Amino acid sequence: MSVEASCHCGAVRLVLDTAPATVTECNCSLCRRYGVLWAYYSPSQVTLIPPTPPTATYLWNGRNVAFHHCTNCGCVTHWSAVNPKRDRMGINARLLEPSILEAAERRYLDKQDRPSG
Repeated sequence: MSVEASCHCGAVRLVLDTAPATVTECNCSLCRRYGVLWAYYSPSQVTLIPPTPPTATYLWNGRNVAFHHCTNCGCVTHWSAVNPKRDRMGINARLLEPSILEAAERRYLDKQDRPSG
């Protein structure tokens, strides 16, 4: 059964083939600032509405990953790989209805850079 996520104003909607079983909280320098929870999908499992949504991107990770946010309300909506051959994207699971998000298992990904010592 498909589920829908949307930014605050509704200008960017993402229809997912299935609800996420797991969401990931990452503490890297970018994700902790965004405050997102990621649900990972193949791009073939996600339909963007409209097909070219009104988003601006921030390229990160060696300019290999494009983080999208709505140009109207500013919500981070998803990330996509710059290389179209990479079969993975992240959806900001915080844009899902709370009941869908609560049903997903939460995973913690420790990516914080720590000085050696």
